[in-house]
Amino acid sequence: MLIADFNRPQPSQPGMSFAPLPLQRPLLMVGHGSRDADGRQEFLDFASHYQALDSTRPVVPCFLELTQPSIQAGIECCVAAGYEEFSVLPILLFAARHNKFDVTNELDRAKQRHPQLKFYYGRHFGITPGLLDLWHQRLAVLDQPEQNPQGISRADTVLLVVGRGSSDADANSDIYKLARMLWEGSGYLTVETCFIGITHPRLEEGFRRARLYHPQRVIVLPYFLFTGVLVKKIFDITAQQQQQYPEISLTCLPEMGKHPQLFQILRDREIETQLGQVQMNCEMCKFRLAVAQQAVAGHGHSHSSSSDHDHGHSHHHDQDHSYEHHHNHGSGVVDREADLTYYHQRVWQVP
Repeated sequence: MLIADFNRPQPSQPGMSFAPLPLQRPLLMVGHGSRDADGRQEFLDFASHYQALDSTRPVVPCFLELTQPSIQAGIECCVAAGYEEFSVLPILLFAARHNKFDVTNELDRAKQRHPQLKFYYGRHFGITPGLLDLWHQRLAVLDQPEQNPQGISRADTVLLVVGRGSSDADANSDIYKLARMLWEGSGYLTVETCFIGITHPRLEEGFRRARLYHPQRVIVLPYFLFTGVLVKKIFDITAQQQQQYPEISLTCLPEMGKHPQLFQILRDREIETQLGQVQMNCEMCKFRLAVAQQAVAGHGHSHSSSSDHDHGHSHHHDQDHSYEHHHNHGSGVVDREADLTYYHQRVWQVP
């Protein structure tokens, strides 16, 4: 198995700079969190590099779970420095439960202690031309002789995209969309999509499906921002597959890491929060559709935000773009994912 090694350009390299921000409002960068020390440090380094690109306002990294500092600790740090208004960005690829519910719930907790605070909540990374370009560039490198010594053509190669996995079907579907957009016009034999946890098909099943095409090569693309327990698990499973099927060349790409494209996307998201231009498509949000269920009953929250998205709730806007976020849904809607045992055992999820 070959793990592709990319000498990623450092974001602080000469020539990379940003135009001034409209406001010098502190930025709370919220990462998922990892028990893996390397994953935690990579996120902190990412935040440090982003701060170095523009020191006109503080960038405060924090984590939703699994490690420290917590979101509450990050907020208290800013409050102690005298700040009352914050931009908050979820450093997440897709809009699943963490983005839609858990982060905003933490902001509500902080407002209970400090009612004067205003949070301008931005959107996740999503699927952007910059991210697609990042992966297209990396895949092009894998065509070069040092990364492809056998000279295997794309027509004999299967692309295997691996997502984190979520209990949110909307977020899972975005991985399939991303994989399709990477594959269109690429020349690869086909693309398969799988997940490393929570939902199915899992990575082992992804390899099985890839082998059905009798490829000479399989390129594994872990769609992750940073390293961690799950990325290392992907590497381990890929190594096991290489031992079992030595006739197929397996190449595993690394996580995205501290890539300049990510910093540009992050800058765009921060500016959106400052200009009140955040937009999200919440039509398929399971929390909107099933707020009456006990699992999401606490999602009726009140926090200040620059988000200008409309998903059928009652939003009351004032001139500084803060709003009271109230949910007024009927009680007859059923959340099919609320019962996780049922969710994970549904027939379509069984390998």
